[in-house]
Amino acid sequence: MKERAEVVKATRIVVKVGSSSLTQRGKIDLERLRLLVDAIAARRVEGTEVVLVSSGAIAAGLAPMGLRSRPRDLATQQAAASVGQGLLMARYSDAFAAHGLRVGQVLLTVDDVTRRSHYRNAFRTFARLLELGVVPIVNENDTVATTEIRFGDNDRLAALTSHLVHADLLLLLSDVDGLYDGDPRKPGTSMVAEVRGAADLAPLRIGRTGSSNVGTGGMQTKVEAAGIATEAGIPVVLTSAARVGEALKGLPVGTLFHPTGRRRKTRLLWLAHATSGQGILRLDEGAVRAVTERRTSLLPAGISAVEGTFSAGDPVDLVSPSGVVIARGLVNYDATELPELLGRSTRDLARELGAAYERARSPKSPTVRSLRFPLNRCPIT
Repeated sequence: MKERAEVVKATRIVVKVGSSSLTQRGKIDLERLRLLVDAIAARRVEGTEVVLVSSGAIAAGLAPMGLRSRPRDLATQQAAASVGQGLLMARYSDAFAAHGLRVGQVLLTVDDVTRRSHYRNAFRTFARLLELGVVPIVNENDTVATTEIRFGDNDRLAALTSHLVHADLLLLLSDVDGLYDGDPRKPGTSMVAEVRGAADLAPLRIGRTGSSNVGTGGMQTKVEAAGIATEAGIPVVLTSAARVGEALKGLPVGTLFHPTGRRRKTRLLWLAHATSGQGILRLDEGAVRAVTERRTSLLPAGISAVEGTFSAGDPVDLVSPSGVVIARGLVNYDATELPELLGRSTRDLARELGAAYERARSPKSPTVRSLRFPLNRCPIT
């Protein structure tokens, strides 16, 4: 059986496992967890660095709190996550310790990876943990995240983490052994061995799969996550948690998604896929052409209207006169400050506002280097 070169040669792998693959009836399934840990440990012995993105905190907290199913309201979900996260990490710590490995907990929010100083610190933390031989275990910080600032699901989080840590491979583990051309529970469907682009996905009927009521994702979210990773040049293997050992050995199990693009600047990828616009800046046609065609600075004179309530540092959408979102970026001014800048030249603003306006042009990061208006461009794909 021919091994997959993309898996065998990978020196840094992100593995994502879902709640349904780790828990049963609101409790952590130790046998399933040990199967996962044993496979990861075996790959670590070979010198491969592994980052584990693990769901399961909320599910693990259900039984101790006397809950029969995943709660619908955010406050109870956060309470369950608070109880379950510690239990989950304790089980992982014990299981990895049996192989002489240490684990480190990394809880992320969208804010941690869209604000420049935060995401650079996140990258340094991952790099140092891996350098020290620690297995980072990542989850969304469910206890503090709100509806407006959530990643949405851990499949997406895993794809973005893969890019953040410069992974060579993303392994998505599910309760289904791969991507099928229809509902795998129905006769007549077959598994898709490889996906090389959008054309291979077009004829497929992709929906939610599995019967778990403790997770948030389905096959659709996994395909979307695979798209995020492959667009950034990272191959993806999608298979069941039961076949994690075979997958990490490079055996041709599950579905292999081939890269379709090249690595992008990390922060721009997070802005495009991990955030939602907290407000809208409406542009005139000249500003749209400047941003999308000439890639030049966005000037205050090109902004025709400001909508929404947002603060400095929040993501906002740039919208054309026809209502099409053409970009997303982090704004350096509050919504209440922007109206007085609109339709005015940068020379007038610099002369009148002085240092207050200069703060928009002070960062030296490549993503804002050429901008004279306080916005970091990020085209939406």
